[in-house]
Order: sequence, then structure tokens, then C-alpha cells
Amino acid sequence: MTEITQRGYARPDVLVSTEWVAVHRGDPDVRIVESNEDPLLYPAGHIPGAVEVDWTADLNDPVRRDYLDQAGFEALASRIGITPATTVVFYGDKNNWWACYAFWVFQLFGHTNARIMDGGRLKWEKEGRELTREKPVYPATAYRAHPRDDSRIRAFRDQVLAHAQAQGQLVDVRSPAEYSGERTHMEGYPNEGALRGGHIPGARNIPWARAANPDDGTFKPAEELRAIYQQEHGLDPARPTVAYCRIGERSSHTWFVLTYLLGFQTVRNYDGSWTEWGNLVGVPIEK
Repeated sequence: MTEITQRGYARPDVLVSTEWVAVHRGDPDVRIVESNEDPLLYPAGHIPGAVEVDWTADLNDPVRRDYLDQAGFEALASRIGITPATTVVFYGDKNNWWACYAFWVFQLFGHTNARIMDGGRLKWEKEGRELTREKPVYPATAYRAHPRDDSRIRAFRDQVLAHAQAQGQLVDVRSPAEYSGERTHMEGYPNEGALRGGHIPGARNIPWARAANPDDGTFKPAEELRAIYQQEHGLDPARPTVAYCRIGERSSHTWFVLTYLLGFQTVRNYDGSWTEWGNLVGVPIEK
């Protein structure tokens, strides 16, 4: 794989290599954050100095179907010892889909000084780099966040309905079987979470993992990504785009690709996704 700066991305600065992390993981103005689907991975071994941000316990409200509020984010950021000036580098399992999810939530609160480690855990491990079970302890800070702003990068059901009715660009990043309605979850997972299968009318099916190289989890070069999203599926970078999956985690990966790697102007993640849409009364569904 070519160097990140040579792949033609719109914003190559949002990606860092495993080599960069190995060199900078001890910098006081850098914080490495691991975020996984599998909660057993971090305690079994992680990059030395990395803290864990758990997508369920740390990023979501414990009662409402929503994310943590401003006070909750400030408490989380203070606990992991960061300030608004800290460069936060996310990585994780599943080709970084949960890392991109955490990155996306941090953007809701305006922490733009954030990066993704290209390749995630897979690439780090395949290179034989150091892992540790020791959990780091950093001095707590007094982080002050911007109020949560959902308007730029998050879409809600009524907005998605209006977007679909206006024939706006919709990207369903789930598997073909989920898109067709055969399944309501990914293969290998239980069918649960929605009463109806199918997809939002007009949505193009572009599975999220097509953006990553399966051998090491790195992102494909911009030319290959444009071939998938723009040439094969006709997406226009100038038109507003909404991405969705089942609960918003896979679509956050696609949101990252479209926004930062391909430079699409307006991309929003519909985190309600199929768990919400497939249970709504009266909304249109295609199979």
C-alpha cells in the first residue's frame, strides 16, 4: 500500500499510519484511543498508552436511544485526560468501523483534532507491533466541549423521509442480504432489531467494507474509492448524501470515507438506521 499522502485523498491529514502511532504514542499532546465491537480485545492486549472508549458504556446514553450530552462528553474527555488541543487518534477492530463511529461522535462535540489509524488493530497486529495489558492512567483534565451539534453530520428519521421523498442521495452500507430484506442483521449475527426487512426507497447498496483492503484493513486509494462510489453508483460529491446501516456504526465508516477521503460536501449519518426505520409505522420500504 502506498503512503497515505500519495493516495489522492481530499483530507489525508485525518489518517495516520501505524508507524506514526508507534513513534508518537507517548507524546503528551497525543492520545491513542481504542474502540472495538469486541469488548474483550482491549483488556487482552492494546497499543501501549492507549485508552479504551467503549461505544455502549461511554458514547451512548444509558436510558434514551441517543448519545451522551455535553456534560457526559466533558466527563469522558476529562477522564481520558485530553483537552481540545489534544490530537486524538482512534483505532479498533472490524477495519476501524467502531473507531470511525467514535470519531464521528467526537465530531458532534467539535473535537476536530482527531485522526484514524489506518488499518486499525488488524494492521498493527499483522506487523507484529507491541501490545500490552497494562492500562495507562493519565491526569484528569477539565475539558470544556462545544454544545452537541447534530445538524451538520447527523440525520433524523423525518429528515431522512423528506430526503428520500426528494430523491436525495441515500447510501445503504449494509450487506446485500440486509438490503434485499432477506436478513435484518449481518450474516453471522442473529436476525433481530427490526420488524421489517428491506431498504429505504432509492437507496444505493454499497457495503461499507468495500472501502477497505481486506488483507490489512487500510483504506483503498481515492481512485479506487471514486470508482466504487461515483462511477459504479453515480454518487455526486456536490449533492447532500445520507448514509445508514442498522444502528449507525457501519455507516459512520462510510461517512468518514465520503467526507474526508473523497471530499463530499455534505454527508450525514442516519444513526437511527434500519433498527428505527424497519420498526416505524407507515414509512415506505423497498425490497
